[in-house]
Amino acid sequence: MQAFLPYRINHCMFSTNYKKLKDEALMEAINKGNLKAFDELYGRYNSRLLHYFYRMLGKDEDKAQDFLQELFLKIVEKPHLFNPKKRFSTWIFTIAANMCKNEYRRLQVRINGDCYIGDYNVTANDVVLPNIEHQIDNQAFKRLLFAEAEKLNEVKRSTFLLRYQEHFSIKEISDIMNCSEGTVKSRLFYITQQLAEKLKAFNPKNESYG
Repeated sequence: MQAFLPYRINHCMFSTNYKKLKDEALMEAINKGNLKAFDELYGRYNSRLLHYFYRMLGKDEDKAQDFLQELFLKIVEKPHLFNPKKRFSTWIFTIAANMCKNEYRRLQVRINGDCYIGDYNVTANDVVLPNIEHQIDNQAFKRLLFAEAEKLNEVKRSTFLLRYQEHFSIKEISDIMNCSEGTVKSRLFYITQQLAEKLKAFNPKNESYG
């Protein structure tokens, strides 16, 4: 990773224990040209972001790696764009989601009208999400669940991954995807309903379960 870093970043020698610093503090250090802070931040997020890109980009490992490198180059080249008053995790996944969105647009992949599902008469207070979390630890179920999720359009897939792979809150997802919390809940409701139908064999009430 260090091979492509711009030369302007210096090997600053500090006695700071970077592992104890919050993401936001690391970004402040990176903005001052601190390479060790960058290495720590990269170590925290590279695997998560690579997994996200991999699932969003049709399991194209090379493209996922390219997107990961491009994203961290953005951080290196323009660290001043980060607002330290905001959460770094939300900020970086917002960039990642926008990169995928732009890629879909470039490939002229059409996003279905249901990406505006929040316009339906379903509010954040009305929605009760189907409980699939308790089955996520079932490895067979998890494999099939994510296989089905990869068939969703870009907006649905990103929403699903941010919630069930990255475990962001509804509020955080709404910030990342620039939509209301009600829209996020509505999307998740219909996504999980759709996936539940596909995977109904895993329903404990189904006689074939177990």
